[in-house]
Amino acid sequence: MQTSPHHDATRARPVSSNSLATFQVVPSGAAVGAEIRGVDFSLPVPEDVKTALRKAWADHMVLLIRGQTLTDDQLLATSLIFGPPHEPASRKYHVAAGHAVDDSFLVSKHSTITIISNLDANGKPVMDNGGLGSYEVVWHTDNSYVKVPPAGSMLYSLEIPVNGGGDTSFNNQVLAYEELPEDLKRAIEGKSQVHDSSRNSAGILRPGVKLPTKPEEVEGPTHPLVRVHPVTGKRALYLGRRRVWPSNYIVGLPNEESEKLLDRLWAHATQPKYAWTHYWKVGDIVLWDNRCCMHYRTEVDTAQRRVMRRTTIKGEAPVAPW
Repeated sequence: MQTSPHHDATRARPVSSNSLATFQVVPSGAAVGAEIRGVDFSLPVPEDVKTALRKAWADHMVLLIRGQTLTDDQLLATSLIFGPPHEPASRKYHVAAGHAVDDSFLVSKHSTITIISNLDANGKPVMDNGGLGSYEVVWHTDNSYVKVPPAGSMLYSLEIPVNGGGDTSFNNQVLAYEELPEDLKRAIEGKSQVHDSSRNSAGILRPGVKLPTKPEEVEGPTHPLVRVHPVTGKRALYLGRRRVWPSNYIVGLPNEESEKLLDRLWAHATQPKYAWTHYWKVGDIVLWDNRCCMHYRTEVDTAQRRVMRRTTIKGEAPVAPW
């Protein structure tokens, strides 16, 4: 499967009768990802096609479905094929520097749908809107800073900038683990990491949160550096996100040793050979597995609008292989 870098704002009509007869899985040809053809999620999806979709997700980790035209209810129904919703924390009001910040314009009427956009409360594209805005979003795993992270994330595109950035890359952390040098595998065996919850995916400090100044001040859950996928049984690196110190750190190691080990792991895990990049069109759905993938987004042109809906799928606490 080839994804064109041209951001076509037109909606391609899906060729679909929602049956196994027309259902197709077209691998990306990269280390991760496949396009699903022959499914229209605005129509009922039979159980055998749902089963095939779940198998394709387990096999390819990232699924692309083009040409969809969905209401929020239909998007939620699509997400439910892969599991119940992960309930996001309420974000309507934050307290920052003594001021109440209302970012309710980033929240759908459905509590489990988040609006991912670069628009402010007046509908104007900006760099910083209290969410991800137009910033570059570095390699990360969604919500690794909670005790029970979501299994997956589903993103549905409504407005896409024309050649204006916002391209999203995904990488295969199962393959990254399998190809770890033996000394690195030995070094991380039995090890866990504290996942810093102070900043969002764009690296912006969350309103009302104090920036850590030393490892003892880093708040967040502890997860194993390697986790076992509950469906496939495969091992995957689980690194979360990488920030300027002090941030995530490996439990039980001196700070300098922890930083050096994390630097080596990140340099290995984010190699281009493990990645596939998607160039968005209006009507695209992309579903990715947070248990075995990371993702990255390029900066968005603030002269252009980018509006999407995101749902997250309920997961389980990461389980270590040791």
